[in-house]
Parts: sequence; structure tokens; C-alpha cells
Amino acid sequence: MYNPSARSKTLLLLLPISALVLVFLSSVALPTKSPNATQIQHFHVHDHLQIAHSACEGTLYPDLCVSTISALPDLTSKSLPELIQATLNQTMYEVRLSSSNCTNIEKKLKRYNALEEAAIKDCLELFDDTLEELRVALADLAPVKLAASENYHDLQTLLSAAITNQYTCLDGFSGSRGNVRNIIKKGLHKISHHVSNSLVMLNKVPGVNKSKSEAFPQHGRLKNGFPSWLTRRDRRLVQASVNETKFDLVVARDGTGNFTTISEAVAAAPNNSDTRFVIHIKAGTYFENVEVVRKKKMLMFVGDGIGKTVVKASRNVVDGSTTFRSATVAVVGDGFIAKGVTFENSAGPSKHQAVALRSGSDLSAFYKCSFVAYQDTLYVHSLRQFYRECDIYGTVDFIFGNAAAVFQSCNLYARKPNPNQKNIFTAQGREDPNQNTGISILNCKIAAAADLIPVKSSFKTYLGRPWKEYSRTVIVRSYIDDSVDPGGWLEWNETFALSTLYYGEYLNRGPGSNTSARVTWPGYRVINSSTEVIRFTVEPFIQGSEWLNSTAIPFALGLS
Repeated sequence: MYNPSARSKTLLLLLPISALVLVFLSSVALPTKSPNATQIQHFHVHDHLQIAHSACEGTLYPDLCVSTISALPDLTSKSLPELIQATLNQTMYEVRLSSSNCTNIEKKLKRYNALEEAAIKDCLELFDDTLEELRVALADLAPVKLAASENYHDLQTLLSAAITNQYTCLDGFSGSRGNVRNIIKKGLHKISHHVSNSLVMLNKVPGVNKSKSEAFPQHGRLKNGFPSWLTRRDRRLVQASVNETKFDLVVARDGTGNFTTISEAVAAAPNNSDTRFVIHIKAGTYFENVEVVRKKKMLMFVGDGIGKTVVKASRNVVDGSTTFRSATVAVVGDGFIAKGVTFENSAGPSKHQAVALRSGSDLSAFYKCSFVAYQDTLYVHSLRQFYRECDIYGTVDFIFGNAAAVFQSCNLYARKPNPNQKNIFTAQGREDPNQNTGISILNCKIAAAADLIPVKSSFKTYLGRPWKEYSRTVIVRSYIDDSVDPGGWLEWNETFALSTLYYGEYLNRGPGSNTSARVTWPGYRVINSSTEVIRFTVEPFIQGSEWLNSTAIPFALGLS
């Protein structure tokens, strides 16, 4: 059974890096006289640099990596996981420093505008999330037992999320004319660069299965249509009817439950639970913003069905919210599950970014839910997520973020946008080539919504565009209707990311699936190999066999 609070498996160091020093020293002629103190110090420094350069080979930021590692005492006796630990400890110091800087800025906010104030609050929350992710990663790296191959994907996921958090913080200032972003961005870039270097070093740890480290990490094998990280009890919960389910709390607007609001029920749920806590949300429309914070783990929302149980609010960037904070429902506590619920942001197309649901919950799953908004409907922010038989409605970039997210047997509907707007189904936000993130759309329907069908010739509709430099999205064995432009994909800004993105299509069908007139960007490909596309399925991408079984949500591990 999946237990997000007990993820601290340990990663060992199997190969002491001191072995590299022996190889190096064997090629060095020994002096004929005993070395003096200056010579000894010179050899010591030289040895440290050799070890550091070897460990940092292949990193994107080698100067930072070498300077961090070469300063460590007793370097010749340290294992590779210990070098990663030392880098992450330094990173945590940098996170605390950036958090302190933001707090000091917040105290002087009379000089700044409301958007900057909101963005700073986002950053402080994201710094806390980063510290927690790095703490868990450090525990997973503790060399107590042989576990490199077992928790590699957990480590890769945690470190990928830590990078995403820094760029999310910076993105909050994108609409601001002030200089707060310029004040803090150097520190945030340093944090993300440390973590990027750690991801590269992690790939070198002996015992890591390199085949699983390519492309998306595995989601796990499917059992009855669900990833295996869902326990048997969770699978039963997801598949059972409402009448057959035992609930821990009931929310009802008419007063027939324990609470009349969802937020009250979430507040009453236990903290840091390692067992599933189920909240039934009876039919009705709940006008509230709901936040499932990090300590609220293993929560499950069970509604009475799409369109029957509706959570609705209207925060948006035009009225002063950041995109991150605009979500009607925001979920951070790990292991979250929702079934039979509609999540809606009713701000409308003129309010621009207005999120219906944001998930930064690792191993979260959504079954037979709907997500309704216009621009930026579903924010798959970070970590591992699974969506099955869900409906997602929107206009501009309406599935976006930097999680490892799999959509299976879902319906993606483009709505009628504002005049002069284009519809874009996805805007994936991978910032670093070492992150294990991306959007994988498997056996889904991609089509025009009812309000777009009569006027679809008046609006251009695309499968996706590259929000960030290493944007990654695949569409596999899905139906694509004729609302999608023959070119398929749209530039973000001229040539930005066109050679570094990874966009792929494999064995799709429908009038919009013809790839003969698709874009010819270096990063786009029509995938012809099942070996290549299998990396983006539930098992390799989100390790589904390890956790989806516990959710009771049906899932398929592979292509079928």
C-alpha cells in the first residue's frame, strides 16, 4: 500500500569515488624526495579537483558543481550519494536564504504592488515545499541499505519538483512592472542549478536502471486499468458506487452532513495520515476556494458525479491573483484522489489565467472528474499525477504545468474563446532536460466542445505550444477531430524551444490526426516505434504499478 509519509527508502553509495583517485595517482610519477607541506597541499587540492570534475561531468552547470564539491572535507572518501547529499544540503541553505530575502521584502511591501505581494506569498509557500522535498530526498540518499534502484524515481521526481518550484515563484512576477523579480532571480537560479546538477549525478549512481531513466519515469503496471501504486482498498473505493462506500466525513449544503463546506471537512481531516481518509461531497454547487495543504495526506473526495457535485470559484489574474493562487481547488498533500467531482473556475475567457484545479500532490489520481474553465484550466504543477475518464474544458493552454502527468481515456474539449484568441490544448513547462516531467495523452478524445462546433472555422486550435524550453508532450492512440489545425502545434515565441522541445504523435486517428502537414520543428516527431512511445505510458512514466492499485481507479500500464 502506498504510504507517502514513509517514502524514505535509502540510496546507497556502492562505488567510492576514492577509486578514481587511485587511477589518477597511478599515472603520476612519484617525487624522488619527500614532498614538503606546499607540495602536499598542491596534490591535495589537485586530487579534490580531479574528483569533483569526474563527479560533475555532464552537468549543465559544471563550474557551480565543481566549486561546491571540491570544497568538501575528506572528499576522497565520499561516495557519489554523499556528494549529492552535500550538494542538496548547500541547496537547502540557499533556499532558506532566498526565503529570508522574500520575507524581508514582504515587510517593506508598501513600496510594491498587489501582484508582487501575492507573488511573494506564492514564493514563500514554494520555498517551504522545496525544503520538504529536499529533506525527503536527503533521507532517501542516506547510505543505510541497498536501495538505489528502488527509490531512484522518487528522488528524480522530488528533485524535478524542486526545480519547478523556483520557476513557478519567478513566473508569479511576470505581469509585474516592479523589480522584485530581479532582486530574487539570481538566488532562485542558483537553487535550480544545484538541483539540476544533482539530477545528473543521480544518474551515475551504481544500480540505477538507465533504461528507466530515459524520457518519462515509469507510472507502474496497471491492474484493472489503474496504476499499481493505488492499493487494493483504494481501487475498491474508486470503483465502488457511492451507496457502497464508507465515508469518514460527509459534506452537504443542506446541512445533512457533518459540514456544509468542503474546506471545513478538509480542516477536520487528520494530519499526515498514512491511511485513506474519505470525504463524501454530496450533490450541489459549493462556492468556495479549497486548499489541501501538504500535511493533509491521503485524502479522497467522492462526489455524486460530474455536473452533480461542483466546486466553483472565480479567482483570476485580471482581478489581482497570480495564476498559481487562482485555483478553485489547490492540492498539495500527497496521495490525493478525487472521484465524481466537477472543478470549475467561472471567471470567463476575458479574465485570462483562471485555474480550476492545481495539483502539486505526488501520486495523485482523478477518476471520472471534470475540469471546467477557459485559459489555464488544469494546472498539473509538479510530481506524479494520473487522470482517467475525465473531461477537461478550456481555451488557451488549458492543460499546463510541469508534472509527470498521464491522461488515460479522457475527453479534452476546446471551447469557444474570445475573438482573436487561439485554442491550445497543452502548454507543458519542463525547464531542465534532466527533469522527468511531461504530459502524456493516451487513448483520449481531442475535440471541439459544443459551443465551439458551430464556429470552429473562425478559430485556430492546436495540440500544444512550448511554454518552457524543454516542453514535452506526447499524444498516443487518441482520436483527434477536425477542429485541430493541420500544422498541429503552435510556436510560443518565434523559434523559442523548437529544437529543445519533445512533441510526439503515435498512431492517432480521426480527421485531425493526419501528420502530413505537421510542423517541421527539430523537436517534433511522428513516432513510429512502440519502443519509443512505451516510455510515456503509465508504468515507465509515473511508476503506476507502485501506487495506482491503491486508488481503485482503473488504469492501463502500457499502450493498450
